Amino acid sequence: MTDLSIIIVNWNSTAYLLKCLESIYAQTHEAAFEIIVVDNASPDGDIGIVKQQYSDVVVIESPVNLGFAGANNLGFRSSTGEYVVFLNPDTVLINPAFDLILRQAGSLASVGAMGCTLLNEDRSVQTACIQTFPTILNQLLDLDVLRNRFPACPLWNIAPLFAGGTKPSRVEVISGACIMFRREVFAQIGQFSEEYFMYAEDLDLCCKAVQAGFANYYIPQGQIIHYGGKSSVRRRAVVMKWRSILQYVAKHRGYGYQLVFRAAMACSALIRLVLLMAALAVSRGARRNSARSALLKWWLILGTMATRFERKQLPKSVTTEGAPGV
Repeated sequence: MTDLSIIIVNWNSTAYLLKCLESIYAQTHEAAFEIIVVDNASPDGDIGIVKQQYSDVVVIESPVNLGFAGANNLGFRSSTGEYVVFLNPDTVLINPAFDLILRQAGSLASVGAMGCTLLNEDRSVQTACIQTFPTILNQLLDLDVLRNRFPACPLWNIAPLFAGGTKPSRVEVISGACIMFRREVFAQIGQFSEEYFMYAEDLDLCCKAVQAGFANYYIPQGQIIHYGGKSSVRRRAVVMKWRSILQYVAKHRGYGYQLVFRAAMACSALIRLVLLMAALAVSRGARRNSARSALLKWWLILGTMATRFERKQLPKSVTTEGAPGV
């Protein structure tokens, strides 16, 4: 058994993936590791390049797009590591992040999910690398001005990202862009829930870990650039994300709570749309483009909250444009 299995799900992201693999080999020296790449039926057909350049990487080619959860579970079944880390292909290690996490892992009590610091391309901290479980209140108040002014507020609690030092912090949710588990813990909590095709599977996984009596930890020393954190608004991705969140809310809080959640978010979206339209009327240049992008996002959120849908609308053969790893 190796120390660490690194599982990467790829969909049309070969250029990112090659840089990701290069950084893993350059930055990981203490842990004996294996890398498993699951290609989710990428239409570009470039996965052969990975085989050519990295002969020791295990490449699993799925004939259909299994989604993020299904493909990661497929990779896990072929892994041997004492620990497993699920990593997006649009990431680059800029220090020995995995070695640093593993140094801490053995000393953490009842440890579930573990994650490190995710950075944007400009090296600013990506605040989504730790999260709280979604509730009506924290989603209604999810405003950058509030999060930045009150980072320690328990509604979102992003204070550990800016605390400095090396001490791990207990958090609720670790981003699925880079999430590590001890092998037996991941198996015990049932792996990724495959009813999610894309998005919210990290919320669900961390919630299952907490329900099973484990604690999730943010370990600040490790640093990884996650390019996906600054991607532009994509219509399909926004809709799929919020459908998955609604599914998570119904699963863990009940359909009654989900109905109230939908109504609250629809009202919030309406208010934001009115404010954004006013801002659009007076803004120019980059601010106008930003307002237009936000207007589209909240229009899509409003539509998602107002539309009744069934999970069968998102079959496993669906692909999502511009979504690395899926």
